[in-house]
Amino acid sequence: MRELASEAITQAVARMCVQANTRLPEDVKSCIRQARRAEDGAVAQEILDRIIENFSIGGDTPICQDTGMACVFLEIGQEVHISGDLAQAVNEGVRLGYTEGYLRKSVVRDPLDRVNTGDNTPAMLYIDLVPGDQVKITVAPKGFGSENMSRIAMLKPSDGLAGVKRFILETVELAGPNPCPPIVVGVGVGGTFDKCALLAKRALLRDMGVPSDNPFYADLERELLEQINASGIGPQGFGGRTTALAVHIETLPTHIAGLPCAVNINCHVARHVTEVL
Repeated sequence: MRELASEAITQAVARMCVQANTRLPEDVKSCIRQARRAEDGAVAQEILDRIIENFSIGGDTPICQDTGMACVFLEIGQEVHISGDLAQAVNEGVRLGYTEGYLRKSVVRDPLDRVNTGDNTPAMLYIDLVPGDQVKITVAPKGFGSENMSRIAMLKPSDGLAGVKRFILETVELAGPNPCPPIVVGVGVGGTFDKCALLAKRALLRDMGVPSDNPFYADLERELLEQINASGIGPQGFGGRTTALAVHIETLPTHIAGLPCAVNINCHVARHVTEVL
């Protein structure tokens, strides 16, 4: 049994919060550059040029002023023992990262009294037990300009594939320019009400441009991406060929009476960073 000090997790989360908010992943940059090459509208080209210029400047300035809620995904090997309080270690990492990195604190302690916690805690923590003796940490700050445009529907089995497509496209259409397109569309289908929403959020962690390993869903992702980009919403809602950079679909088995479908929208600042301890 491998022993891992909780302090190591704290330090990793702290630096990952800063890195995720100041360094756009290379897969996202590549998709944005590819979208720019495909654009033929002057306004859309100009917007994508400014986005590319923004992430090319680098430095310690956050990519977006909304540095988001810290969504922290942990895959913990069954052969590793973490000394100390795991949740406390993660939250301390978020507190350090957001404070020392001068990142905006956006979390309120209660959804109704709206008092800011002052350090961007607590993190939204997701834990999976996996084989092995390592801990894989992914930090994905989630801004709410896009999060607020996300939806879930408990469709009927009779709605079928057509109903799933309709719900996804309707969600993107309703979002319009609000989530700062070009967007990334994470889709969850199946499971239960809660698992479906988590599937959609996990779908956003997949490297951009990597299709589903299921050929049926890979084809569906391509079809939906084409239809979304034909909508004409375009970068920042000013029209163009690039409303979305990618559509990622994840699925789970579900009940004979259900067809849950969730859409978690992300803006073009699709922040995520992973470390393995």
